[in-house]
Amino acid sequence: MKTKVKASQGERLSQLIFDDIGVAKNLFGEYNINLKLIEKALGINIHIRGTQISIQGPDLGVSQAEKLLTELYELIRNGNSLSGSEIKQALRISNTDPQVNLKELFSDTIYLSSKQRKVTPKSLMQSKYVEAIRKFDVVFAIGPAGTGKTYLAMAMAMNLLMKKEVNRLVLARPAVEAGEKLGYLPGDLFEKVNPYLRPLYDALHDMVDYEQASKLVERGTIEVAPLGFMRGRTLNNCFVILDEAQNTTSEQMMMFLTRLGFDSKAVITGDITQVDLPADKSSGLIEARGILQGIPGIEFIHFSEKDVVRHPLVQEIIKAYEKAKKC
Repeated sequence: MKTKVKASQGERLSQLIFDDIGVAKNLFGEYNINLKLIEKALGINIHIRGTQISIQGPDLGVSQAEKLLTELYELIRNGNSLSGSEIKQALRISNTDPQVNLKELFSDTIYLSSKQRKVTPKSLMQSKYVEAIRKFDVVFAIGPAGTGKTYLAMAMAMNLLMKKEVNRLVLARPAVEAGEKLGYLPGDLFEKVNPYLRPLYDALHDMVDYEQASKLVERGTIEVAPLGFMRGRTLNNCFVILDEAQNTTSEQMMMFLTRLGFDSKAVITGDITQVDLPADKSSGLIEARGILQGIPGIEFIHFSEKDVVRHPLVQEIIKAYEKAKKC
């Protein structure tokens, strides 16, 4: 790819010439939809002529567009398929940190099976989170819903399980009531707590075929259980995930953390703004953040609404609630 740059009063005009017409068409998107997204987000104008594009607008917007298009072009040329949502994610990441290396970020891939099924971090903090799980034995992920805390932990766990670097995957969640009373629900204990574990099963089935997941659960290679079932155990050669950890008590959190045996990893996820414990109980996650910060081998990752990768309105909803709480 070649670049030509011209200057004009109040604005900058830049020209990018791409070498591969097939890659360029993938980058531009059908009916140039990707370029239109970039134009709108950065407040610039893009004109196309074959594999050559002209970018005109404020200097900052033009510079961002140059960097973004150059890095996305290289990603596609290297075999990465980028959807419209990923282009939006790249724009959001670029706006958060203009110096970020998008090629490096999008190439940080977690492979889940021999079929090359993969999961890729969608933000800078998600990338830091994945790297933290690789490096540290205990990782706390704290932040709002939709930031990929549980999903990425599950992906890393499945990756290590498939590579036989761990023997088992244990998924735990506190069965804390949030409005309803467990005693009023029909069925035995398992049927009552199962709805609380459903999100863990959903994430699992999103990564491996239902039949394969069922076999792994039946064999005990993957265990999904309420937090209370962890008491008295020692978990060796395991990847352990504690989800919704904001709803643990101090005693439960200490109990969970002391289950960790040799050659094991633990990831603890939670949103400290969504505590459903009784008013007289303090959150074990909030307490752990104060007590364990700075211990070698333990890492804390903090997500914000900027890392939400659900519907764009979810970010606005989270910001609105946070603003209301401050008033």
